[in-house]
Order: sequence, then structure tokens, then C-alpha cells
Amino acid sequence: MDGANTTSDESLPDVRFWFDPMCPFAWMTSKWVRMVQEQRDYTVEWRFISLRLLNKHIDYDAHFPPDYDAGHTAGLQMLRVCSRVLEAHGQERVAQLYPALSSQIFDVAPEDANDIPGRVRDLIETALTRVGLSPDLARFLDDESRDQEIQLSTDEALALTGKDVGTPILHVAPPDGAAFFGPVISRLPTGDEAAELWDHVVGLATFQGFSELKRSLRERPQLRALGVTEDQAGVQEDWHAGSRRQKK
Repeated sequence: MDGANTTSDESLPDVRFWFDPMCPFAWMTSKWVRMVQEQRDYTVEWRFISLRLLNKHIDYDAHFPPDYDAGHTAGLQMLRVCSRVLEAHGQERVAQLYPALSSQIFDVAPEDANDIPGRVRDLIETALTRVGLSPDLARFLDDESRDQEIQLSTDEALALTGKDVGTPILHVAPPDGAAFFGPVISRLPTGDEAAELWDHVVGLATFQGFSELKRSLRERPQLRALGVTEDQAGVQEDWHAGSRRQKK
């Protein structure tokens, strides 16, 4: 299976990708998926998964590093705007807005990545302007009425993979194809490596007897905001349980 959509319904995408704009690993994986999309002429549908809603039952002060509550909340605020953009302007605009937003968070110098939660409105307004939308849409940052839709999208992703996962979540050849958390990558493949990696991932995920392949050690992603350039390998860190939770 090459990951292409095998269903007869031409309206379905080849890939569905659930993202939280504050997740660096989702951002890295999305860059790779866009490379594959261009090489294979795939259609990708960008969907919402909120780390804040995913962890709403968790005591952040007891379980996460100090900045995680504010960061995850900022991600939810951004998704509220993305939700409104999807409703009013369609999937193509969401596909444009995600990179216009997350590139400002992760593809910047470390000193420019400070206090993202305190600059959410500015980031959103800049991203909206870059994709030709009104910056006034930033007013939906605090529109909690949109959380129900985002929760439903989050629940949809978890129904495909199980609950002990994070972001991103991919679903290839929906509705009946394989869905999985990740792959979590720290380095961006180049050239033919992108499609080759895709074929390996999809080949493994679509084997009916496959359950899990996992390690908690991760390199810090090759993102400027995290102090890792494209020619460097990030320091390894232990993301036990797939997150930075201090304890279960």
C-alpha cells in the first residue's frame, strides 16, 4: 500500500492530519507530510487536536513543567481561530493558516520564541494577514463556544488510535486505512528520503498484526526556536509516556 486513498469516494483525502499548533513534533511531522504531499500529489485534510483538552483532567502544576499550562492553553486559543476559519473559509485556508502560525513559533531564533502565550493575538493576526484573511478573526481566540467542536475533533482522533497518545495523529486512506500517533521525527528528511520514509511508515502501520513501535528518547527537533539548526542533531531527552509529564 502506498498510502493513497483506495476508497471510491473521491471527496475523501489521502491523509488526515490532526495538529495542535503549539506542538513542535507535530510541526516537524507536518513539514515532512507536506513534502510527501507534493511528491505524491496527495490531498491532506488538516484537523484539530487540542493538547489542553486532551489533558483537561490533569493537574498541570503537579504533572507538567511550569510553562505547559500556558502553552497548551495558547494552542487551544489558536485552534479556536482555526475552527472559525474552517467554518467560514474552508479547509484550504486552514492548510495555509497552520504553517503561517506555527512557523512564527518554531522557525525563529530562540530569543524571538519567548513568551508565545503572551503574544498569541499578535501571532494570530500576523498569520491571518499572511494568508489574506482579516486579522479581526483573532477575536475568536477567547470564544469558548468553539471548544465543543475542537473536543469532538480531538475525540475523533483518539477513537482511531486509543487515548495514550499525543500529537500529531495521522490517518492514511480514510475511512478504513491505518491511523496512528506520529511518526515523531526530530530531523527533516531530504529529497527522496521523504517518500521513502513515508512508504516505510505506512507499510508498517498497515500491517494488520502491527501494534506498537516505541521509544521514549527523542532528539530535540531541528527547529530554530529550540536552538537546533538544520545541520545539527538535537540533544536527546526522555519523553516518557510520549509527553513531558513529570509523573503519570
